Amino acid sequence: MSQGKFITFEGIDGAGKTTQIEALHAFLRDSGIEVVRTREPGGTPLGEKIRGLLLHEDMDETAETLLFFASRAQHIRDVILPALARGAWVLSDRFTDATYAYQVGGKGCSAQSVLQLEAMVQKGFGPDKTVLFDIDPESAAKRLALSRTADRFEVQGTDFFSRVRKAYLERAAREPERFVVLDASAAPEVITRELLEKAKGWL
Repeated sequence: MSQGKFITFEGIDGAGKTTQIEALHAFLRDSGIEVVRTREPGGTPLGEKIRGLLLHEDMDETAETLLFFASRAQHIRDVILPALARGAWVLSDRFTDATYAYQVGGKGCSAQSVLQLEAMVQKGFGPDKTVLFDIDPESAAKRLALSRTADRFEVQGTDFFSRVRKAYLERAAREPERFVVLDASAAPEVITRELLEKAKGWL
């Protein structure tokens, strides 16, 4: 049985992750690989309930951070690890890098607290590769305005997203072997071509 891989996709809201996840999904499927697509927060019945709370209910930032990791614990146990064990590739729209970027970078939460929760919940488990779609907040905001009604996170201003972006890039710089940083301001077909070239090396 081939080894499964866990690939996560990150970026500020409006970076265009969904289109590229779909492209990689199709490429892997055509290569004969079982693919499980999932998202965070969410991915399980419990996680989806937590997602609804996180995106729409006002709450304390500590409560918010704990809920992200509660959803993640269930997600890892019920979806991610079983899929990897049977040789599937798991593509997740967001994972712990998002919690770090948004909670620590965007909201100023304690980095130490988030890292402690990461260690407790994940026990050393993490993505094989993380694709970070990097884009300036002004461009991302224009895309979001055209696409859908904003949730509680998406309505934040450009200063907030500038801090989130900075935290993402700092995390990527610390783990260059795991991260692939793509210019999300490029044309979608250009990004897809770059992503699939990278993916060929992961097979």
